[in-house]
Amino acid sequence: MSEQNLVFPARVLRGAGVIHQLGEICRELGQRALLIGGHQAIKAVESQVRTQLADAEVTLLGCEWFGGETSLAQIQRLGELATSLNVEVIIAAGGGKSLDTCKAVGAEHNLPVITIPTIAATCSAVTPLTIRYDDNGNFHDIFPLSQAPAAVIIDSELLAQAPLRWLSAGLGDTLAKWYEFRAVSQRHPPVDASARSSLAHSQICYEVIAQHGPKACEAVRKNLPDYHLDQALDAIFTYAGLTSLMSNGAHAAAAHAIYEGFTFCDKTREFGHGLLVAYGNLCLLALENRPDEELLHEMALARQCGVPLTLKEIADLTDEELAIIVRESVHAPDMENMAHPVTVEALYQAIRRVEALAVGR
Repeated sequence: MSEQNLVFPARVLRGAGVIHQLGEICRELGQRALLIGGHQAIKAVESQVRTQLADAEVTLLGCEWFGGETSLAQIQRLGELATSLNVEVIIAAGGGKSLDTCKAVGAEHNLPVITIPTIAATCSAVTPLTIRYDDNGNFHDIFPLSQAPAAVIIDSELLAQAPLRWLSAGLGDTLAKWYEFRAVSQRHPPVDASARSSLAHSQICYEVIAQHGPKACEAVRKNLPDYHLDQALDAIFTYAGLTSLMSNGAHAAAAHAIYEGFTFCDKTREFGHGLLVAYGNLCLLALENRPDEELLHEMALARQCGVPLTLKEIADLTDEELAIIVRESVHAPDMENMAHPVTVEALYQAIRRVEALAVGR
């Protein structure tokens, strides 16, 4: 008999104003809290966090920048800080790298973590894994964690204030759940119940984004949360998170491999995980030799969701820079999940095809 180890977040709240439940949630987990996040994230939530914790009689020990990179050095630094302050609960605010860093610190020191995403760019807020990089931002590994967040606070009112590009990143990253899991399933058919559940959730991700993603973008343009944004947030965080959880992380393929390749270029490294994955989605479809009509249909959806269709929308790359990206993409571990081996020339051909279709639209 095989052993299964699924780790789920204990509580997920989603809706306008749910951050106002932070105090009571935190009080159940610990009396000494540390807020860790990106500079903009701390600025966005600090006032509400202070008010909530004060009302709940929980001590806020301070606000700490996560360090800018999910690296071993930053994880160690923050762990030492948490130990020195006798922290009992970590409140993590920000995007994927910030939340991943805090989750790793919490798992290493057996501390509960409350995640408050301030951008809807990935499903990091709910998953029990951390994508680690070196101090320069180059991809290092995907590190499974022994615990998931104790609570996830997805406040659509807060997320509607974030720049649109980060919602677009989340939409692109969530579309990848379907494109990639479908590709992975050709090599590893989903025969057991967990894999079938993951595949089903990945299809739900696609269907929800196709229906609500473009209108969710309109809500963010207006900075007003609505039903469409809530549905898109459920897909980005909950359904995408369930896809990852039920597959034990074995759901990524070419789109994430191409993102990993982009991290080896200074010009593209900070463009945004989900936006780079979203471009990788299109290349994945080309690598699968799907017909032009299908690619054009998916490109239309990508454009409606605000994700890039061409390399020029990402950065002005030299031939040498693109060569590095392609080489590292082909050798990234996730690329091995494709149904057939992907060569450097095959990826170049896929990129050229995507570029030609995008320009000809």
